Amino acid sequence: MAGYGILAMTTAASTALQDVVSLLGCPAAGNPAQYLFERAFAAAGLDWRFLSLDVAPERLAEALAGVSALGFRGCILDGPLRHAAVPLVGHLSPAATFAGAVSLVAAEPAGALVGHMTDGRAILSALRMHADVGDAHVLVVGAGAVARATALELALAGAREILVTNRTAARAEALVGDVAGLGRAAADVVPWGQVLEIPDRTRIVVAALPESGVRKGLDLRALRGDLVVVDTALGATPSAFAQGAARAGACLIDGLEVHCHRTAIDFQAWTGRATDTDLLREALDEFLDA
Repeated sequence: MAGYGILAMTTAASTALQDVVSLLGCPAAGNPAQYLFERAFAAAGLDWRFLSLDVAPERLAEALAGVSALGFRGCILDGPLRHAAVPLVGHLSPAATFAGAVSLVAAEPAGALVGHMTDGRAILSALRMHADVGDAHVLVVGAGAVARATALELALAGAREILVTNRTAARAEALVGDVAGLGRAAADVVPWGQVLEIPDRTRIVVAALPESGVRKGLDLRALRGDLVVVDTALGATPSAFAQGAARAGACLIDGLEVHCHRTAIDFQAWTGRATDTDLLREALDEFLDA
């Protein structure tokens, strides 16, 4: 009878399994997601588990199948996995389709996986803390997935004009064409040059560039004090774009602020609960200072 009692208690306890979410990265090392989500789970009183996992792009299909088979609530994707996931999830949100990338995967109760792209929403959320996006003239620097997601959200939020500049003209032209096709905002290409060109009517600049390469070599003397500048680079030290904005006296929304807004959006997508971006920023500063 005593043995039966132990078995009964073990069985009862095993039915209360933790909800599990994960980061799939290539690489996963150095990504602050687990640190931030664990802090948010603790603050919300949620007994959830977060796993950080390295996944090679050629094995992403297996990893996503595992997310579904093991009953995970979803995963965050980073690096090249964002593009690789597009044909692998069952459903794509409009933002993921427009961006051609997936940043967040949510698992439906039946196990189907839905791909989302939340970077654009995060940038818009951060911007709204500092500026009125409606009727704004915006320059997006870059034409990759983050730039595309940002342009979509800005257009849907009522921006009057979205200008795009990118080193590869064809990519800038493709994004402008897609924005114009939404019928929500005027769109045009600003020619790429060594010196960043910012039209006088522009009041918001979003730097959605890789953290290396052209970012370091672009002349940012055109940045002005009347601008709101969003920089998407995440790092312990300010990027060249952030430093240029600070020198010009512009209102700067740095990559850390954007990352905290994205984490809050992803947290709510999984849990249905809001979390405090100030709490996330404190956790992110701790992670980067460690």
